[in-house]
Amino acid sequence: MKPETINILLKAYAQLQEIIDKLYEAHDRAITNNDFDDASLLASRADKLYQEAENLEILIIELEER
Repeated sequence: MKPETINILLKAYAQLQEIIDKLYEAHDRAITNNDFDDASLLASRADKLYQEAENLEILIIELEER
């Protein structure tokens, strides 16, 4: 795999991590404000993105080992 491709994937992974952090922070604020529906939605989206980030990380590791 070309280094450029791996670098783009690494950048996407880092950006996903930032988004996930922001969603979890928003979740925590929603809980504090007793906005449980919002908190649930935020956590659900963060969880899905977290799973995707984990899959992306595995892919990057596999590509780097080639």
